[in-house]
Amino acid sequence: MSMSPPPGWYPDPHQPSVERWWDGSAWTEHRRAPENAQVAPEQQGFGPPQATTSVMPVASAGGGGRAKVIALTVAAAVLVGAIVTGAVVLGEDDGDPEGGSPAPTTPAATSPTPSATEKSASPSPTDTDPNTLVDDLNGITIPVPKGWEKDDDTIGGGATIQTPDIVDCPGDSGLCREGTVTSSTSTGTDETDPKALARADIKDAADAAYDKDKLDNKPYGGITSTKKVKEGQVAVAGRSGYFVRWRVHTAKGDGGYVQSLAFASSVGSESMIIVRFAVGAGDGAPPVSVMDEITKGIRSVDDSATGGGVGNDVGATP
Repeated sequence: MSMSPPPGWYPDPHQPSVERWWDGSAWTEHRRAPENAQVAPEQQGFGPPQATTSVMPVASAGGGGRAKVIALTVAAAVLVGAIVTGAVVLGEDDGDPEGGSPAPTTPAATSPTPSATEKSASPSPTDTDPNTLVDDLNGITIPVPKGWEKDDDTIGGGATIQTPDIVDCPGDSGLCREGTVTSSTSTGTDETDPKALARADIKDAADAAYDKDKLDNKPYGGITSTKKVKEGQVAVAGRSGYFVRWRVHTAKGDGGYVQSLAFASSVGSESMIIVRFAVGAGDGAPPVSVMDEITKGIRSVDDSATGGGVGNDVGATP
């Protein structure tokens, strides 16, 4: 047999921030703002319909031996209502499966793009000088002449410096440069004689620069003739080397000059190095003397004082 609480003011089950009169059996339409309410012990086993907490009103002063029952305070009712309401709102939020705050409607600020200065603040630890190309594989450095640049996109083709301007090739469609210099390790042969290497490589150097490209196109219409203009011994990075230089004529355009330079590395297993030069012969191309300038400036990575060049240690052969 359940017990019904006595008549009195209780928190309205539909609006907990106000109190509503319970007549002992049903709710009336009488409501009021909570005043002078005190916390009451929880009543077990009964309560007004839909009420979650049973509260007893304060008994009148003339109640004789009747114990005073303490009602809920206004603050307690408001706090409980706020907590319940907040929990319901969070529980019904479909914006976040984790039950947290919904995602912001404004995009998050993106990180600033590094400036050119910031990007250049962390260069390669062995290639920090813009005027010098470091070929770590072969243990040499190559000077970058004024007006030239390093080719930072070279992949698997050796270390390269080049003239920055790109022009339309006079032959098959493509883009050409007036000057390139590339260093690489000699492969495919056990030859260690710089003279033999340079002489064997010069034709390949000419074909690579002025005959067919990697796509089998002919940027200059093909080579029509070649002529040796210079060759001889030369000191390179403290080692004895040998160079061969050709003038190349092409079916289209002015052609140019190519040079193969061979010498031994001074680091590691001291493998043989081939440096190929290609310089155009037309107006606006670099002077052919840039080949000698670059050769003279080649150094060993472990000895910046070493050098060489035509006429330094040995003379060129006509």
